Amino acid sequence: MSFLFIARGRPVIVASLLFVLCRAAVAADTPLTLGEAQQRAVQQSRLLAAKDFSATAASEMALAAGRLPDPVLKFGVDNLPVDGPDRFSLTRDFMTQRRVGLMQELTRGDKLRSRAERFQREAEKSSAEKTATTATIQRDTALAWLYRYYAEAMAAVVADQAAQARLEIQAAEAAYRANRGGQADIIAARSALVAFDDRSSEIGRRVGNATVMLARWIGADAQRPLAGKPDTDSVHLDGATLDTQLGHHPAIAILGKQAEIAAADARLAQANTKADWSVELAFQQRGPAYANMLSLGVSVPLQWDRKNRQDREVSARLAQVEQANAERDDALRAHIAEVRSLLNEWHNNRERQARYQRELIPLAASRSTAELAAYRGGKASLAAVLAARRAEVDARLQALQLEADTARLWAQLNFLFPLDQASRAAPVSMHKDSK
Repeated sequence: MSFLFIARGRPVIVASLLFVLCRAAVAADTPLTLGEAQQRAVQQSRLLAAKDFSATAASEMALAAGRLPDPVLKFGVDNLPVDGPDRFSLTRDFMTQRRVGLMQELTRGDKLRSRAERFQREAEKSSAEKTATTATIQRDTALAWLYRYYAEAMAAVVADQAAQARLEIQAAEAAYRANRGGQADIIAARSALVAFDDRSSEIGRRVGNATVMLARWIGADAQRPLAGKPDTDSVHLDGATLDTQLGHHPAIAILGKQAEIAAADARLAQANTKADWSVELAFQQRGPAYANMLSLGVSVPLQWDRKNRQDREVSARLAQVEQANAERDDALRAHIAEVRSLLNEWHNNRERQARYQRELIPLAASRSTAELAAYRGGKASLAAVLAARRAEVDARLQALQLEADTARLWAQLNFLFPLDQASRAAPVSMHKDSK
């Protein structure tokens, strides 16, 4: 009754709600593509937002670091008597002064610029970390998507073979009733079905885990059915120019920014070898019978042990620059070697995958067909048919597992860079000398 009343009183609202619900139902049934999953993972990532906040914080600090320090307001009393007839009097002794002053540190311009530059490099490092995080999210989302895709493909193979096993049980029971087979064949067929059911449970666990892994990145959309798999027969990398392509890999870019931060610290240490002066202006008020005073002073730090303090700090910062450059170069070499190994494994897996599709699976299927024909002609046992069927299932599952491994290698190689930068890796040379 309430629904009918609402429908009469609010037809537009009801129609809108129905439209929204229909759209939500259609969206839930729409297959989830790999690209859409990656896009949603990037949109929903809080870690990327954290990198944005980090870059903003460093940029704000860069603006603050480029300004002079706040002036210092000073209050005090000078030459206050503590004994005698004028003790603790602020006005009777001519030397007693009530003082108010203002002091300002005059930081050198090059030092202020070095401080600001240091935080600006921090902001750039946070931006580089965001790029690296984006690539990682896209890669891990692709791995989770592919893991679920191939787990479901394996589940379909096992389900198909379990259906065949049920038919074989019926055939064995019919042969037993017709005195053309024994109970051993029935038991063997039922054992084969139990084995398929057990394997189906194990693969079902994989599907569940894969869905959980995908939900970590995209939330409730992980429950949607998956679309067809992407083309995994090519990657953005070229083995001939791999060194230059990986020069701008996000992880290497982060180390490069770390080296720039170390260089900024070295420039700041070099600027600190020149002391900052401070200027102070003070007004001293004395008793009514005496004249007030005005004082002006300059403070200059004495770098009396510069070779063991300021110069040592500069040397330490320069050593850190060399350390950062060396770590970047070593990381680049290690990354190149790792990616070459992944490329080699990917090419090898593709060759093996073609062999499975071209030879091993057709041979296993032919054996199953031949054993089944022999069994129907009374020339083979049901056990031989079941063994051939298990061998065919194993071959198909091994081919799927190999294809899944190859696809995961493809994802690791294809998403080394964020999607919008995958084809824009600029050449860069390894560090040779630091100045």
